Amino acid sequence: MSSPSPNSPKSPSSHSPTPSSPIDSLPDSASSDTISSPPSEADTDSDAEREWKESLQQLELLLTMVLVPYAGKYFGRKCAYWGWAKYMQWKYPVEIVVTSPGSFKAAGAVEAAATL
Repeated sequence: MSSPSPNSPKSPSSHSPTPSSPIDSLPDSASSDTISSPPSEADTDSDAEREWKESLQQLELLLTMVLVPYAGKYFGRKCAYWGWAKYMQWKYPVEIVVTSPGSFKAAGAVEAAATL
């Protein structure tokens, strides 16, 4: 059985508060490797950067879960109404006229938001 090296600790209580030799005061080789290695990305992120990334993620979720479906539904209905008016003008000799464009747009927005 080999004897422990002079630098290895025998037990936690064997350490004295003051180093007995200059070699004991030096850091271990494992800790010197971690000090000399470049810091990882997670270590360099500050609290502000983490909060910024979280807020960007929340904005992305808002955009993909709420705004894009709403806009798609609104413009889809608008396209459907336009297409139906063109079809009716082609199939039958009628003319489709929107008398109040503002209320037509408002009604389309309300209808698109009704089932979200």
